[in-house]
Amino acid sequence: MAKDLVSVVMGVYNIQKLTTIDKMMASILNQTYSNIEFIICDDGSTDDTYKIIKEYADKDSRIKLIKNDNNMGLAYSLNKCIEIANGEFIARQDADDISALNRLQLQIDFLKEHKNISFVGSNVYLFDTEVWGARELKEFPDKNDFLFSSPFVHGAVVFRKADINKLNNYRIAKETYRAEDYDLFMRMYEQNLFGVNIQENLYYYQENMNNMAKRKYKYRIDEAKIRYYGFKKLKLLPKGYLYILKPLVIGLIPNKLLFKLKLKFNIFKK
Repeated sequence: MAKDLVSVVMGVYNIQKLTTIDKMMASILNQTYSNIEFIICDDGSTDDTYKIIKEYADKDSRIKLIKNDNNMGLAYSLNKCIEIANGEFIARQDADDISALNRLQLQIDFLKEHKNISFVGSNVYLFDTEVWGARELKEFPDKNDFLFSSPFVHGAVVFRKADINKLNNYRIAKETYRAEDYDLFMRMYEQNLFGVNIQENLYYYQENMNNMAKRKYKYRIDEAKIRYYGFKKLKLLPKGYLYILKPLVIGLIPNKLLFKLKLKFNIFKK
């Protein structure tokens, strides 16, 4: 195993915006930190997603493409990638987002310099056809920052593989289907495995500012359960009870008003 190899892991399923794929793939394959392997798990796509990714894999030996026979969810797919990863570090990437070309170099340099930090994220740009905003995250989140929402953007994070392995990676359960990252981050903090956000915009998160789809209400119920479990482990109860209701309340707010509130309070997340 190469000591400084970085394993970039990504789950894909029926990619919606194929026009973004070229830019996303280039943003990883052309990183200034070149010692990478790019492990991609197709989660049972029913369109041409697997075929398109395979064309890239056939041209670049750093890409390892695997496939689920059925749609199993992101947590399952990422765990499958991590199981075959050879890197000392695990970097996340989402298919509809783009990484700055110096992202991995800066994050790996940070982790090498700060041995007490288990994972590192960054601030992010928000884009659709072009960049229209940004999200600034707290540099040194503490457990209280999980009350309102996750203080990390999932796709922008790099983990120490040894630390994420301590928790058996992502937890696969009904309630983590759309909030596997929130669950993982809180479990890591409960084990004193802390994260930091570099105060630079190293990641471009795709968000359609004119047509922001709302999460299905059943997933908001699941998030409320995750909040209860996580807050209990982090000893954030009873003050956390009110925040447990947050996803349920937000699910009742009309889309346009919700978007305005997110802009005002800078709470775009992934």
